[in-house]
Amino acid sequence: MPSEQTSRTTTSRRLFSETMLALPALVATPSYARNKVLPGIVHLGVGAFHRAHQAAYVDDCLAAGETDWGIVGVSLRSADTRDALTPQDGLYTLAIRSSGAEKLQVIGSIGAMLVAPEDPGAVLAALTDPRTRIVTLTITEKAYLRAAGGGLDTAHPDIVHDLATPELPKTAHGFLAEALARRRAAGTPPFTVLCCDNLPANGATLHRLLVEFAELRDANLGVKGDGGLADHIAHRVAFPSSMVDRIVPATTDVDRTRIAEELGVEDAWPVMTEPFCQWVVEDNFPGGRPAWEKFGVTMVDDVRPFEDMKLRLLNGSHSAIAYLGLLSDHATVDRAFADPAIRQFVDRLWAEAIPTLPADAGLDTSAYTAELAERFSNTALAHRTAQIANDGSQKLPQRIVASALECIEAGSVPEHLTLVIAAWIAACEARGKTLPESHFTDPLDERLTALFGRSLPTEETVAAVFDLAGFAGGSAERQTLVELAAAHLVHLRQGGVTLALAALG
Repeated sequence: MPSEQTSRTTTSRRLFSETMLALPALVATPSYARNKVLPGIVHLGVGAFHRAHQAAYVDDCLAAGETDWGIVGVSLRSADTRDALTPQDGLYTLAIRSSGAEKLQVIGSIGAMLVAPEDPGAVLAALTDPRTRIVTLTITEKAYLRAAGGGLDTAHPDIVHDLATPELPKTAHGFLAEALARRRAAGTPPFTVLCCDNLPANGATLHRLLVEFAELRDANLGVKGDGGLADHIAHRVAFPSSMVDRIVPATTDVDRTRIAEELGVEDAWPVMTEPFCQWVVEDNFPGGRPAWEKFGVTMVDDVRPFEDMKLRLLNGSHSAIAYLGLLSDHATVDRAFADPAIRQFVDRLWAEAIPTLPADAGLDTSAYTAELAERFSNTALAHRTAQIANDGSQKLPQRIVASALECIEAGSVPEHLTLVIAAWIAACEARGKTLPESHFTDPLDERLTALFGRSLPTEETVAAVFDLAGFAGGSAERQTLVELAAAHLVHLRQGGVTLALAALG
C-alpha cells in the first residue's frame, strides 16, 4: 500500500518503512508485506479513535493473511493527519497504557491518506473503486448534520452545497451519495456503510439520513418514483449498526517525546489508548468482510442492547465526569473519578440508568460498571475532561436525555441524569469566566452565548437550551426534565458542584 515515492519531511530519524526495521524488539510491528496489501475499506474521519480501534482490528486481519482489506483513510476537514502520516508511509505507534505498564505496537493497516477539501475527486475515486467493499465512519456526532428534530439539517450550508454541486461534495452524505450513484451507473455493487459513531441505532440512523439526502438530490435532478438513488440506497445498500468502545485521549507533545525516546525514531502522531477494546457489529455485509470475529469483534444479529449499555453507562458517566470535573477543577478523568463526591455520584447515576436497559438481553451491568470504574481510574491515560466535554448538545440526547425520559415514563425521578444536563449548561456558561474561553466547543456555541447574554430566569434559560438542542422535543415529559435541570442549575450557580451534589441527599 505505501508508495515507493513517499516524500520525506525529515531525516531517517522519522518512523517509516525502513526505520521500522530497526525498532527495539519489544515494539510490535506489522508481520505482513505491506506492499502486497490491497485496499478494501475506505474510512471517513481518520482521527485518533479510528487509529486506536478499527485500524488496529484490521491490522490483525492483515497479519492473518486477509490482505485485501487495507484502509484508505479520508479526512473530511483537516489535513493534519495526512500530513503527519504520509511521510511515515501511513505507519504510526499505538501506545496501550495501563497504570503500571505500556505496550507499543506499530500499525500498518492505513495505506493511503486523502484530504477531501483538497481533492474530492480522489476521494470519489477511492469510494467507487470496485475493490472498496466497506466504508466505515468515525466523523463524530455533529458531522451527521442532524436538525433538532433528528432529521437532516437541510438548511446547513454544506448540505445545500452538496445538493447543488453533487460532483464536488463536502459532507459524508454528499460523498456517499455521489459514490453510490456512480457505482450504480457503472454496474458496480454498492459498498456496505458501517457507522462507528456514538449515535443510537447508528446504522439505521445514517441510513435514514442518507435516504433523506438522496430524495432531495433526486428531486433536484428531476428523478421521480422508484428509479432514483434514494430507492437504491433504501433497498440495496446495507447499513449495519455497530458499537465501539475504547478510551482514546488526545496525544500530547509529552507523549510524542516519550514515544520517540522508546522507539529511537520520531513519530509525528502516535496514539494513546487503554488495554480495553470492544467492537460489536451487526453481521450484514453483502459484499464480504474481514474475519473480525477471530480477533475479538462480536458479530451479532442485534447491536441495540450493547449499544444502549455503552451509551448510557460509559458515555453517560463520561459526560457526567467531564462536566462535574471541569466545574470542580479536575483536568483529567482519573482525578475527577478519584473525587469521592463525584465517584458516589457516578455510582448513583449508574443505578438510575441501569433500569432503562433491556432486562431480557443478558447484560451483566454489575460486571460492566465494575470494569468501567477500573478504566476510569487508569492514571496513565490522562484523559482530559475538556476533550470529553466537546459537542455536548450532540452527545447528551443519547447518553443522558433518553435515559431520563424512560425513568419518568417508568415512574421514577431522574435526579442524577438531569444534573448532568445542568452541569453541561453550567460548564458552557463558565467558559470565559472560571474556565478558559475555548476550553471545549459545541456546535451551538454562538447561539448559547447569545442566550446566556439575555440573563433570563433560570427555568427559561434551561427551556431555551432544550429548544436549541432539541432535547426531549415533542415529549410530554419535557417540562419535567426542564424543571429538574433548572433546580440543579440554581444550585450549581449558587454553590457549585458541592452544593448541587449535597442537594441530592
